[in-house]
Amino acid sequence: MTTDTAGAGELLTILRDGRSRTRADLVKLTGLARSTVGVRLDALLKQGWVVPEAEAVSSGGRPAVSYAFNPEARVVLAADLGALHARAAVTNLAAGILAERRTELAITQGPETVLGWLADAFTELLEETGHTREEVSGVGVGLPGPVSHETGRPINPPIMPGWDDFDVAGWLGSRLGAPVLVDNDVNIMALGEHWSTIRDVEHMIFVKIGTGIGSGLITEHRLHRGAQGAAGDIGHVRVADADPDVMCPCGNTGCLEAIAGGNALAARLRASGIEARNAWDVIAQVRAAQPAAISLVREAGRNVGDVLASLVSFFNPSVIVIGGELAEAGEHLLAGVRERVYSRSLPLATANLQIRVSRLGEQVGVIGAAVMVIAEALAPDAIDRTLD
Repeated sequence: MTTDTAGAGELLTILRDGRSRTRADLVKLTGLARSTVGVRLDALLKQGWVVPEAEAVSSGGRPAVSYAFNPEARVVLAADLGALHARAAVTNLAAGILAERRTELAITQGPETVLGWLADAFTELLEETGHTREEVSGVGVGLPGPVSHETGRPINPPIMPGWDDFDVAGWLGSRLGAPVLVDNDVNIMALGEHWSTIRDVEHMIFVKIGTGIGSGLITEHRLHRGAQGAAGDIGHVRVADADPDVMCPCGNTGCLEAIAGGNALAARLRASGIEARNAWDVIAQVRAAQPAAISLVREAGRNVGDVLASLVSFFNPSVIVIGGELAEAGEHLLAGVRERVYSRSLPLATANLQIRVSRLGEQVGVIGAAVMVIAEALAPDAIDRTLD
């Protein structure tokens, strides 16, 4: 890598905004010499990061070639692992899904079983899309529990027996031959929703309400993980008026997840004589207009809203997005959340606050996992290293 090509990654960052530009445009934007821009642009062209897009007319009347970022230059492998499901996808460098797989798979089956399915699914998806492992920029994985983002290892995950301190990144990386990034599933959902639907919003909370409950925080357009990666774990905040005898998988009592999570609601339906095993069965009962299920979901929304009301006054987001299985209940859930947030948060904090369900639905996790990888793989210094 020469001194001139060392800044090629910065040039690519400029082109990633979706606009095509001529060499003259890039010289003007960067303030660099035309020869330096030429060397860096040629290096990007050689590896396919940039492609000639069209001819533009220059001020002198001569046609000038316009260049654009090539989102098809490489692919990303992305996975969203939930308590009861696994989803794998191949995306391009704009987080566009090229192919995907989904299966019912309990996280309690353990890391080797679940990750084994994932590795096989990725191999099949690469073949299906006509790509090779050499074209993979990286692998992103979301897990339904606390994760050390730096090591890719789950840390005492309450609903993931056998996963504590398991080397997810190392296990997958050795089989796929690509760098692996691992994070909490709600963090990647926050990334996916922000990237795809509200990229101009500076402050956002994404709340997942499914088997478990958690939140991902976007502040100043960036994911906030906290000192150890545990930021946003609202599922284990104690609900003020909760039954003190209600045990949570984390070992404490009265946690939001133990009161309003999918398993908790399903258990309460069963206690009333209505068959329900999990969050999806609760949603099925809501869709069937079962009064008890609708009442429970609305109450769950109020409980979540109680916790969020404190967060809204403290964090002051512009948007709260609700995702996860119970988000499928739509207005039945949102009504409860809004009732408590708008009545118990400071008026200034709620003046322009939006509370809505995810626009990406079940795909939000894999899109977010891809975004996590793309941010690292296309960082200027990472691109510069590929040119060496």
